[in-house]
Amino acid sequence: MRWALVKVALAVTTMVVVAFAVPLGLVVKELARDRAYGSAERQAATIGPVLAITTDRTQLERAVASAETGPGGRIGVHVPANGRNGGPAEIGVRRAAPADVAAAAKLGRASISPVPGGSSLLQPTAVASGIAVVEVFVPDAALTNGVTTSWAVLAAVGLALVIGSVAVADRLGTRMVRPAERLADAAHDLGRGKLGVRVPEDGPKELRLAAAAFNAMADQVVQLLANERELAADLSHRLRTPLTVLRLNAASLGDTPDADQTRAAVAQLEREVDQIIRTAREQQAHTRQAAAAAGCDAAEVIRERMAFWSALAEDEGRTVRVAGADRPVRLPVARPDLAAALDAMLGNVFRHTPEGTAFAVDVHNAEEAVIVLVSDAGPGIADPDAALRRGWSGGGRGQGPAVTEGGSTGLGLDIVRRLAESTGGDVRLGRSVLGGTEVRVWLALDGRREGPGERRGHRLRRTLGRRGRRATRPGS
Repeated sequence: MRWALVKVALAVTTMVVVAFAVPLGLVVKELARDRAYGSAERQAATIGPVLAITTDRTQLERAVASAETGPGGRIGVHVPANGRNGGPAEIGVRRAAPADVAAAAKLGRASISPVPGGSSLLQPTAVASGIAVVEVFVPDAALTNGVTTSWAVLAAVGLALVIGSVAVADRLGTRMVRPAERLADAAHDLGRGKLGVRVPEDGPKELRLAAAAFNAMADQVVQLLANERELAADLSHRLRTPLTVLRLNAASLGDTPDADQTRAAVAQLEREVDQIIRTAREQQAHTRQAAAAAGCDAAEVIRERMAFWSALAEDEGRTVRVAGADRPVRLPVARPDLAAALDAMLGNVFRHTPEGTAFAVDVHNAEEAVIVLVSDAGPGIADPDAALRRGWSGGGRGQGPAVTEGGSTGLGLDIVRRLAESTGGDVRLGRSVLGGTEVRVWLALDGRREGPGERRGHRLRRTLGRRGRRATRPGS
């Protein structure tokens, strides 16, 4: 794909450059030719007024010398014969053939005659004795003056355009190919049994959809394997009861060789069943670890849990708002753990705020972390630090929480805190933009609490904090 894009860009740009450069090169050549003949016409025009006044040789030679703008010997004047001198006069150097000079005088208009080393401009001018012809020599070098340089510039510009288009096409191809390569590598890793592999959902829209589909498929594969291994363990457990009966029956067979063989077979079967159970449990634990390492789509989990709680919110007349959950947000936590934390925070809203109180769930995705905000418009928490530090409970719905000595949290914040700390993040309580409580869950993406990469995260924290303070300042 990358090479195909480069070839397409190379072909298209080359055609565009040729379509524009070739006509421009011909125009430049024609302009140089016109410039050379225009200069020759101006030189010939300076001789015309002198011929109209006099045909004296001395005066004409002086006029020719003053009209020369370059090397000498380029201007010649052919004066026809008159009655006083009896013959035609030739001033300067003649290069054009006599027939061409006579044809120009007869036609009465300027013409060009090819001569060795260039061409001659023949300009007829009327004099008292007839038609005089002014000849101006134009060398071949003057006809192509500056053309080579202009063509070189056009070629350089065209080459730069081609190289630039190829570079841009290569970058675009790389942007498209890298997600596809990551998707292919992840598919190979999943085929080799690496259940924790997932694909970043970036790049073009089509590749983002493919990555999302792959991640969903991988999650489903992990779930199916977990169910299968759980079923294998359950089936193995079910074999224990008939095995116990067989062992008891084998013990009552006596001391015959057949009885000994039967008891040995039963013991061997028990060992095999135990090995199957242990293997299934180990694989099940490995599957759970892979699922936790692969993480989950926080946006999908939030949408799912909000759909569950929205029914109760509608019954109680609560206004619900969800923001930031419209695009995938991968988190390095297991799906059940994140769902449990969300249920704990949303359950607190319903337990500790009056009916009809609005609440919102916001998701902010940064480079180093994902922030989940659960806000409500209730009475708020009197002592947020105490609520996080130790247990407290409120006096009931709508009364607001109050710190009690030796009470219990009643908020489920311990589940949320353990989830955040497992990623290297934390949990904070404060005033929300709605006027009530805001539970801010900071989930680190790389498992680091400190380091150079945290600066941007701290700026996001401070921005969110300032937003909350501005929203609550009028009511303080």
